Amino acid sequence: MAFSAPSPDKIALRKSLRKARRDIPDHLRKLAGRAITRLALRHGLLARKRRLGLYIPAKGEIDCLPLLDRALRQGAECYLPVVPRARQRMLWFSRLGEAPHWGVNRYGIPEYGHRQFIRRRAGELDILFLPLLGFDAAGYRMGMGGGYYDASLAYLTRRRHWHKPRLIGLAFEAQKVERLPRDPWDIPLDAVITERRYYRFSSGSVRR
Repeated sequence: MAFSAPSPDKIALRKSLRKARRDIPDHLRKLAGRAITRLALRHGLLARKRRLGLYIPAKGEIDCLPLLDRALRQGAECYLPVVPRARQRMLWFSRLGEAPHWGVNRYGIPEYGHRQFIRRRAGELDILFLPLLGFDAAGYRMGMGGGYYDASLAYLTRRRHWHKPRLIGLAFEAQKVERLPRDPWDIPLDAVITERRYYRFSSGSVRR
């Protein structure tokens, strides 16, 4: 599937959403990280032995490290994305283990992994927690524009029945908009967790 250049509307919206996310005070960011962890626990997302994909927050993304820490303590298998080589878009997800092996990818984001570590593709995970710039009332997500998650999840556009992983966005309430511009390859999220609410889109409901 070919990905086209973003439209001027998307570029302007990304700029606006980046600012909204960046302007959130530090003390509220800390509270938000704890709040999304409580909501994830309340909705049974951190079950033992469940394979969870998470991320290392960067550039103002909501802090999911408390969520990651709690998931590990709950006995879940936790995986972090590994950015592929230049001109490639398919993400690998490397399992966190007892022997830390950290590096920095070409975007300056800490990355965990080693060729000998367990790596999986997105389709092998049970739940994938995704960072985002914005989300709308129908569960569509706007990312940073790199296309890595779009490429890694493109197989889901061909699904006739439910396939893994369940897609859950993590965001601040300030990142919610009424409707995002959409492309043919966009895949709606199953849910979004903010510091205030758990939005479930598969049934069109919002849980508190």
